[in-house]
Amino acid sequence: MDENCVVLCGAGVTNGADVKAAIELGADGVLLASGVVKAKDPKRALLDLVTGL
Repeated sequence: MDENCVVLCGAGVTNGADVKAAIELGADGVLLASGVVKAKDPKRALLDLVTGL
């Protein structure tokens, strides 16, 4: 793989623990969509997600 390739995790990320796991496993970042869009409280969902950083 090209060392300049950015690795993103784009599936199954629904909370801060998932973000932390993706980063620990070597992802450069995560993609977010349904975990936030489908949340009853999107702001709360985003705040939880950033705890994994």
